[in-house]
Amino acid sequence: MKKLITGALVAGAMVALTGCHTHQAKPEAVEKKAAVNLNNDDLYEVMHEGRHYVFDDFATYQSFLTVGETSYRKVFIAGGPKGETLVFGLTGKDKKKTSGIAGIDMYNGKLEAAESFYGEMRGEDGRLYVFSTLEDMEDVRTVGEAPYRFTQIAAGPQGQTVVFVLNKSNKKKQPVALMAKFKEMNNMK
Repeated sequence: MKKLITGALVAGAMVALTGCHTHQAKPEAVEKKAAVNLNNDDLYEVMHEGRHYVFDDFATYQSFLTVGETSYRKVFIAGGPKGETLVFGLTGKDKKKTSGIAGIDMYNGKLEAAESFYGEMRGEDGRLYVFSTLEDMEDVRTVGEAPYRFTQIAAGPQGQTVVFVLNKSNKKKQPVALMAKFKEMNNMK
């Protein structure tokens, strides 16, 4: 009888240890999840031929500026800020996704921007608006103008007027860091 009880205790201990072992694998899964790139550090918008284009990838955005079209896209008729067609330019890796696309999620307010956010918006007026916060970008998209700004005439890559959008917290300061980031992003010295 003692052998039977001892055997049962050993078997129970083995099950308990096995349970602990499988439980220890979960932190690795948490680490992998944390390592996922949210791609929420930049956003680009272009008004072109009556459509509102949005990009979360700088290379796709630059390609669009050169070609005037994007290979992969999600289109929402009348989804733009003023009822125009809204087109999200996608990367090859995002083309088959139905959710979890950073540009769409940020545009729709489902994904917060990273603290180091950078954004550009090209209006049909020929101006290039540059942003350091997604909130400022959303405000300009909604209102159509930036109440606080620092403007440089003919400072853009093709000689456009560049409007560095400011807000109440930084309206009295020249946006030196944002200007440097703009030059870096557009390969300007």
